[in-house]
Amino acid sequence: MSPDEGPRETDETTSSSPPADAGGDDPFGDPVAVGETSAEEDANPGLGIGDSPTGEPSLDTPGATDTSTRETDFLSRRHAFLGVAAFTVVALALRVVALGGRIFHWDEGRVGYWILRYHETGIHEYRPIVHGPFLPVVNDWLFTLAPVSDFLARFPVAVVGGVLPLSVWLFRERLRNVELLALAALFALNPLAVYYSRFLRNDVLVAVFAFAALGFAVRGFDTGRLRYAFPAALSLGLAFTTKENAILYVLCFLGAGALLADHRLLAARAQGESARSVVSRWREGVETRVFSHGPTPRASLNRVLGVTVGSLALFLGVVLFFYAPRPDLWQMFGSPSQIPGVIDAGTVGAAEKFADTWAGGSHQDHPYLPYLGDLAQTLVYGAPAVVAFGLLGVVIDRYGLRAGGQRELVSFATYWAIASLFGYPIATDIQAPWAGVHVVIPLAIPAAVGVGFVVASARDALEARDAVSVGLAALVILAAFSGAAVANAMYFNSASEEDKQVLQWAQPANDLKPTMEAVGGVSAANGGTDVLFVGTSAPGSDNEVFYVRNESSLRTAPPGGPAWHDRLPLPWYLEKHNATVTSSPPDAELSEALADAPPVVIAKDYDRDEISDELSGYSVFEHKFRLWNDRVVVYIDTGRLREVAPDLADEGMQI
Repeated sequence: MSPDEGPRETDETTSSSPPADAGGDDPFGDPVAVGETSAEEDANPGLGIGDSPTGEPSLDTPGATDTSTRETDFLSRRHAFLGVAAFTVVALALRVVALGGRIFHWDEGRVGYWILRYHETGIHEYRPIVHGPFLPVVNDWLFTLAPVSDFLARFPVAVVGGVLPLSVWLFRERLRNVELLALAALFALNPLAVYYSRFLRNDVLVAVFAFAALGFAVRGFDTGRLRYAFPAALSLGLAFTTKENAILYVLCFLGAGALLADHRLLAARAQGESARSVVSRWREGVETRVFSHGPTPRASLNRVLGVTVGSLALFLGVVLFFYAPRPDLWQMFGSPSQIPGVIDAGTVGAAEKFADTWAGGSHQDHPYLPYLGDLAQTLVYGAPAVVAFGLLGVVIDRYGLRAGGQRELVSFATYWAIASLFGYPIATDIQAPWAGVHVVIPLAIPAAVGVGFVVASARDALEARDAVSVGLAALVILAAFSGAAVANAMYFNSASEEDKQVLQWAQPANDLKPTMEAVGGVSAANGGTDVLFVGTSAPGSDNEVFYVRNESSLRTAPPGGPAWHDRLPLPWYLEKHNATVTSSPPDAELSEALADAPPVVIAKDYDRDEISDELSGYSVFEHKFRLWNDRVVVYIDTGRLREVAPDLADEGMQI
């Protein structure tokens, strides 16, 4: 299919401020008082503080703390941490409870099917059309530990999406405590993020891992500690194992960073400083950082080089481990001659496959404005609070409506969000709501600033006994979060056309799930062929549907016959019950194809009348196969059905 599959595969800093956490990583620890020094600074005198025209830590200010932010904040560090942790628990609960309640989407069915095939055969190699190998590898382990289920298949995405609020703690030197809490709340409660964290797909995974990589890098920059390079490399490596658009995150980071550098130059020029002197100061700042990690410059340089090489090796190791083909990865330990080939396949070979499929393909050949409009609509319906507070936060921060002036993290995130909003309609090949996740993540940072401004305004109004202002602020916050609660309740396991702004078209109705579970039970008790797909062509079309000429081709990827994809997500449910499946050609006479029909027959609704004339003793169930304009009919032998699901047998139409 494509990167976004539908139903086809194809504030100011004083010069004496020390690192806020120089005394340790205790999340409840108070920052070192202005004018004091920590033990680490005494050991590393190079950790000095320079001046920054933006009032933030700059290239020559290792470990700077935004003191005006601390002076205007009213939420303690301890309470902020506890709040972030609480929202993390809420986020995990929202994502894990009833995780298996919604029937698999088309795309989930495809990914899940090939995970099952890998789990059974041990054969897997990277296929860009189904994205990175993270889910197949991780779910293969999970399926070894517990029975296969919709819940378990989605569990890795739900957990990763659920811990996203905790990652905001990495930015605690860049955001006020109340903003940290607001950001955690936005991540935990955003309906779009919640829905697609309950979805067997890579978008939430790549977004969370890339955000965490940025957080660890910022944390390392703010503290001057090299050790953060390792979790940053690990997180970025994991991002690249999930989905190819990880490269877009890196490009957004580089682009936003370049714009911040331009900010610095323009601010310096406005103060009468030459660009050359600014660049020279940056160079000195880099040198200070590099040579402040050891007792001597040489020792420090060696340490920096060692950490650089180690983090790069960690990144490449993660990528290689996931992208290396199986079982070749394990076999190479017994046959060293295979090592070069496995390394090549897991690195250069994987990159070439990506380039051949996406960079040089025609997947982005589509009109731009309809895709942009669709993404904007998704954000309005799936992330209204993030959009509204995000716009407010951008204005507040950019135009200095709050003490401290413009902050680089907020500007960085704003540029990142803008690039994502206008870039993903180009990068995607179908109109898919999950693309909105990549805009919500960066936009949530200025949105947290917006929420923080409203909360601070309410506090100021309360101190001034301005009841009207307090009421208005409270109304805004309550409306935002109650709206998120209502939206989450609405979209929770939804498979309804009414929610099409957030759901993707190829989502079957939930009432199909118990039918397929019954099919699985019948198949498990049957001998021989269990399921027959009636091959067909839609009225007015020559395209084959449901028919696969050689069902054995479905044992290993890629599938043999494009009509197989029209069956999705049913192959997931059939495969997990080890059902034996066959299909009839579209041009076959139904009387012959159904002469010795198996206990389960699956067809399109437009063939229902003719098939019903040929079968007897079956219970018939018709379901919406997509949100609109597609229905599927499932025939189950009534006698067999009563053995496994008697209640369901009473619901079906008898023929």
